[in-house]
Amino acid sequence: MTANPATPLLDTVDTPRDLRQLRPAQLRQLADELRAETISAVGQTGGHLGSGLGVVELTVAIHYVFDTPADRLIWDVGHQAYPHKILTGRRDRIRTLRQSGGLSGFTKRSESEYDPFGAAHSSTSISAALGFATAAKLRDEPGRGIAVIGDGAMSAGMAYEAMNNAKQAGNRLIVILNDNDMSIAPPVGGLSAYLAQLVSSRPFLNIREFARKLSRRLPEPLHRAAKKTDEFARGMAMGGTLFEELGFYYVGPVDGHNLDQLIPILENVRDAAEGPCLIHVVTQKGKGYAPAEEADDKYHGVQKFNVVTGEQAKAPAGPPSYTGIFAKALIAEAEKDASICAITAAMPSGTGLDKFAQAFPERSFDVGIAEQHAVTFAAGLAAQGMRPFCAIYSTFLQRAFDQVVHDVAIQNLPVRFAIDRAGLVGADGATHAGSFDITYLATLPNLVVMAAADEAELVHMVHTAARYDAGPIAFRYPRGNGTGVELPETPELLEIGKGRIVREGSKVALLSLGTRLSEAMKAADTLEAKGLSATVADLRFAKPLDTALIRKLMLSHDVIVTIEEGAIGGLGAHVLTMASDEGLTDSGLKIRTMRLPDVFQDQDKPEVQYDAAGLNAPQIVDTVLKALRHNSAGVSEARA
Repeated sequence: MTANPATPLLDTVDTPRDLRQLRPAQLRQLADELRAETISAVGQTGGHLGSGLGVVELTVAIHYVFDTPADRLIWDVGHQAYPHKILTGRRDRIRTLRQSGGLSGFTKRSESEYDPFGAAHSSTSISAALGFATAAKLRDEPGRGIAVIGDGAMSAGMAYEAMNNAKQAGNRLIVILNDNDMSIAPPVGGLSAYLAQLVSSRPFLNIREFARKLSRRLPEPLHRAAKKTDEFARGMAMGGTLFEELGFYYVGPVDGHNLDQLIPILENVRDAAEGPCLIHVVTQKGKGYAPAEEADDKYHGVQKFNVVTGEQAKAPAGPPSYTGIFAKALIAEAEKDASICAITAAMPSGTGLDKFAQAFPERSFDVGIAEQHAVTFAAGLAAQGMRPFCAIYSTFLQRAFDQVVHDVAIQNLPVRFAIDRAGLVGADGATHAGSFDITYLATLPNLVVMAAADEAELVHMVHTAARYDAGPIAFRYPRGNGTGVELPETPELLEIGKGRIVREGSKVALLSLGTRLSEAMKAADTLEAKGLSATVADLRFAKPLDTALIRKLMLSHDVIVTIEEGAIGGLGAHVLTMASDEGLTDSGLKIRTMRLPDVFQDQDKPEVQYDAAGLNAPQIVDTVLKALRHNSAGVSEARA
């Protein structure tokens, strides 16, 4: 079903300025229409659904009460911001979400003035909102910083680092904690809602301020006792003691779907003269759409789906995913080795470790959105003789680079890094692309860095990592399905730093790292048809390099081309450095490096992204021909 819903009231709202012209009694209808429009749009495009449905009323209330975009609204992670996009002048493009040339699936500064800060990684909103709020205060300009944080983002230390530093912003900073899994608060009831509205009201704040001034005139022990009594009383009633200790005035918990409660509370906070405020809002993920309410995990991120039945479009049958193959291989290793354990940072299903947890619950650890902690936790396990596998997306491992350096590499601890989503990732775009891990890992002493060319190689690399105790080791693999190669019954223990020749030739050598190997093989076929004999090597290792193999190929071929799914500074840079150090370029050898371009690539289908990046077979052929100064027919051109 693709018919768009009837939305007569929403049709009158293009921006929040229009929204603020509505009567409060109309907001319930607007929220219902906004929810229906969100469901319809995501049904046609796929994307994140459950989180956005949970904040429909909150989105309406924030834009109704606050003066956006002058008040800077920042959505943590950004995947719950689809209703926000609809209300902020982008409804006419909402059905281009995550498509080529369409709207981003996250907030993006270049997309709208209502997106003051781009977000796709979690737990950054409070720091950014604090920056906006402090800047407005220093310039004596109107405007607040409003951070909406939830979906587990409060499990990351960065959120608390920001809150600990928030007093300087005064009442310019408002944090809205979107608690959608009941992890903090008890169920919301009428009493708690009444208390929240009471403690955010002007009379209460005035009385509290008078009592505070009075208490300052008391002797110091009595003043401290009065302050603690006030905080403790409200903390006992509403669970906000932790936030009070961090300098925030706590309000909540509040029913995030009840506009009659949300509006006055937000208005009270908006008009308060107090310091930083945290509003604890409880919402239901998937609210208002039965399939998403009943299975919020399955409807967090969805394929295109039938709005009536909730049935999601199924991907065409094909080989198993790399993520699934990794999980199966790791379970097989753990069945034979009780020292193997697995760690993920709030992505158990995304990394396949949910299956590992079912098999070995006592050896599986989900540490929340805390990649830094995950890496150092793994280092501690390794130091005690365990064999930890730290499974983290490439883009998220960037957040723990300092821990990889200091807590793992310098101490040469045998932590195993399983790096999912390596390379380009399609609809999630630049923020989630695994572009940099080869560069930032292969530069470190002691680290072994592998890249799987196909699913069989991934099985071998899991086994190799499990048996490698000499130091840290990493292996990377892409998002999506494998190539369909036969999986080994018994995995092979790879020799560290040794590649393999998969095709013999004599004129051109294509040195591939990772899953571009299939494109290198296609390119070799084309070159062969042009009379250019090509060797194809799967190097397997970015570090240590197979210097013996590379040296042999450099001495016996006219052109060397390196091919990798990573940014500059990776395999190609290491091969060029080796050739320079050994003087192998002095004989006129032509070396070319092919890698991801020096840009952040927007969302598109992965095959289109790789074509734009110049890493498909035709571009490999063109690189070789240009190096040899051949034209497209393979005829050698005269030298200048």
